[in-house]
Amino acid sequence: MSCPCIWPTWLAVFGAAMMLTACAHSQPVVLHVAVDGDDAQAGTEQAPFATLERARDQLRALRADGQALQGGAEVLVHGGIYERAMTFELSEEDSGTEAAPIVYRAAEGEEARLSGGRRVDNWQPVTDNAVLARLDEPARAHVLQADLRALGIEDLGDVIKPGERLELFFDNAPMTVARWPNEGFVKIGETVGETPFDVRGTKGDRVGKFTYEYERPDRWVAEKDLWLHGYWFWDWSDQRQRVKQIDLQGRTIELEEPYHHYGYRQGHWYYAFNALCEIDSPGEWYLDRETGLLYFWPPSLIDEGAAVVSAVGEMIVMSNVSHVTLRGLTFESARGRAIHMTGGEGCRIIACTMRNLGDWAVLVGCDMYDLAEGGAYVEGGNRPTLTPAGHLVENNHIHHFGRWSRMYKSGINVRGVGNRVAHNLIHNAPHTAIFFSGNEHIIELNEIHSVCYESNDAGAIYNGRDFTQRGTIIRHNYLHDIYGHLGRGCVGVYLDDMLSGTRIESNVFYRTYRAAFIGGGRDCTIIGNVFVECPRALHIDARAMGWASGSIEGTMKTRLEAMPYTQPPWSERYPELLTVYDDEPAAPKGNVVASNIIVGEGWEDIQKQARPYLTIGENLVTDDPGFVDRENLNFQINDDSPAWDVGFVGIPVATIGLYESEDRASWPVEHHVRPKDQPEEQ
Repeated sequence: MSCPCIWPTWLAVFGAAMMLTACAHSQPVVLHVAVDGDDAQAGTEQAPFATLERARDQLRALRADGQALQGGAEVLVHGGIYERAMTFELSEEDSGTEAAPIVYRAAEGEEARLSGGRRVDNWQPVTDNAVLARLDEPARAHVLQADLRALGIEDLGDVIKPGERLELFFDNAPMTVARWPNEGFVKIGETVGETPFDVRGTKGDRVGKFTYEYERPDRWVAEKDLWLHGYWFWDWSDQRQRVKQIDLQGRTIELEEPYHHYGYRQGHWYYAFNALCEIDSPGEWYLDRETGLLYFWPPSLIDEGAAVVSAVGEMIVMSNVSHVTLRGLTFESARGRAIHMTGGEGCRIIACTMRNLGDWAVLVGCDMYDLAEGGAYVEGGNRPTLTPAGHLVENNHIHHFGRWSRMYKSGINVRGVGNRVAHNLIHNAPHTAIFFSGNEHIIELNEIHSVCYESNDAGAIYNGRDFTQRGTIIRHNYLHDIYGHLGRGCVGVYLDDMLSGTRIESNVFYRTYRAAFIGGGRDCTIIGNVFVECPRALHIDARAMGWASGSIEGTMKTRLEAMPYTQPPWSERYPELLTVYDDEPAAPKGNVVASNIIVGEGWEDIQKQARPYLTIGENLVTDDPGFVDRENLNFQINDDSPAWDVGFVGIPVATIGLYESEDRASWPVEHHVRPKDQPEEQ
């Protein structure tokens, strides 16, 4: 089976004794890699290699024998930090077979850390009076400097670009590029770009020029490369933009082009960053790319922890590789992905830890956290033929991601046809937990909380704008404590802008502002779910009959016609598409709501125009449906509950989320719900 896919993440280093005996053809070859090894040695446990490349090349040489790898191979990576200077590359010739796989793994009981960073150890006090004068007086005694070029680090990277962005980590945690304010945002004053526009009553300006109402920019005029990070027009669309100039007399800030796609509007929010003068608290840093000097206020004594800057881009690239497993490794401190995999089949990434990465991280039993972009990105299958890929993203703990790219970098992004996302725990992120696109995925048994905390009009599980992306089932998940920025409201499962043919089945939603959302789509089902303390448990609208009507003859038709929907297997699997444009295409037809349990008031948020097209079966709206133990958040239903009378079929609550396994990177797993933001005072 071919699987054209891109899998974000890691790298590997391994070691074990080479066993080439008379029976070696039926036993795995074992090679060892160690931090104190030597590539001129034999690769045995007593004489290990120093690099992954040497182990890979040894396997290539053995493969030329034609018999030596019939039992597969293991490359055992012994404990220690492997400071990588380049990407580790595997190609088709490095493949195993289903019967004889190749495994790169950490040695038993040892922590093998593959680092894409360089340690910075030449720190000195700041003595330049001009630099000291730009710092707040309380910071001057704490800020240190290091010359990166003196360490041989010539590529100082980019301020914001994934894969090229240099970051600083201390004690295995990401530090903060100097910013103001240190937390939260300030608001755009009046937009003065003189190119106004109006979106359904929401007014803004196309030009990035606006006033401010505070004194802080007086400090910024001397900054070499000042940036602002803002939610410039919509609550769900952020962008980082370089400052062109600051007019102190007119109290205006002007941004460099290209301007934000959606424009700018008064009252939206931003903060300034990448400013030397704003190193005013422990953990903040700034890199002067002209001089190569790195400035840092360490959160503890500099000698008590390791300071590391990211240097390598992608750590592992696997092209058309099959039946290779990466197990138990830690990937850290890279500018780009830990692993970039395209093509091949039967590859596995198991029980690994991915942290402090500058791009996406990846799959099966892994811990992924402190990520600049998203977690696992998986794409596979063929949409025109509806051929499934069968990729699996399972039992991963993904949290604190979207450090730099705050919006649209999900914990898991699954695309294509026929993939499964199951038993993951995803939490503490500014935007979406799971983004799906394509057909016939299974998203089940995941726990999601504390996401979308810096966005509004966003969804923990999200897709939109397509009649054809059908067949996905979202079932047996637990979504809770999802409120939106400043508590303004976000969505649990968000079927946006006419997305159709999706099933939301037997999930538990707790304290999720809008839990299940159908944004004008067709043929969706919301059945057998439990909604507890969800102010708008159900939202259904008819937007294509109103403000989104232009999409029906535009985006929606274009995407329909891009698929062979009049031919098998499409015409057999999705017969509704054959007549969609002859059957009121703008109307939200075919949606069904039935057998749900709703605890709380005001659960229906159904647009009047949509209601005649909706099939609402029997649902139970009550204060007490007979939960086993609501106080301790056990939302299983007792046998004598009236829910069974409305067709409720039960939810396997006890099996939702992570599970203990030898393929898990860590156990037990701790996680904490993020407190709800308090709404702003009006």
